[in-house]
Amino acid sequence: MTPHTISPQPLDTWSPDRTHWLELPAHRSSVSVARHSMSARLSAWRLPGELCADAVLLLSELATNAIRHTLGTRFLCGVGLVTEGCLRLEVHDQDRTGRGLPRCEPGPDDEGGRGLLLVEQLAETWGVDRSRLTGGNAVWATLTA
Repeated sequence: MTPHTISPQPLDTWSPDRTHWLELPAHRSSVSVARHSMSARLSAWRLPGELCADAVLLLSELATNAIRHTLGTRFLCGVGLVTEGCLRLEVHDQDRTGRGLPRCEPGPDDEGGRGLLLVEQLAETWGVDRSRLTGGNAVWATLTA
């Protein structure tokens, strides 16, 4: 499982009517807030249901990783409409250690550790960059209808 290395243009340079950002505390309950907020925005953009469902699932996985595997007190979630039917999701944490993403080989009975495997399967492309917004990790994924 390796992220793709070519990062499309980050969301921080896009038009505000085609992007949606949330800054949330690094608490487990924030994942639900992020899911509901992003779902509402994607519905407002009138995107196909399957694309919306996949985007919300991926955002949930990325946000959960930001909370579970970093020591930050807050994180950013963003979604942008790149073109009609193409989305870019980003989650920015505050981890300035430079550790990158934890590698995990879950066993058949493990209850967790499969989030990035889901990202890899559902995303068109994905990767990790240094966040210009938080100084931590910016994990991104693109999805197309």
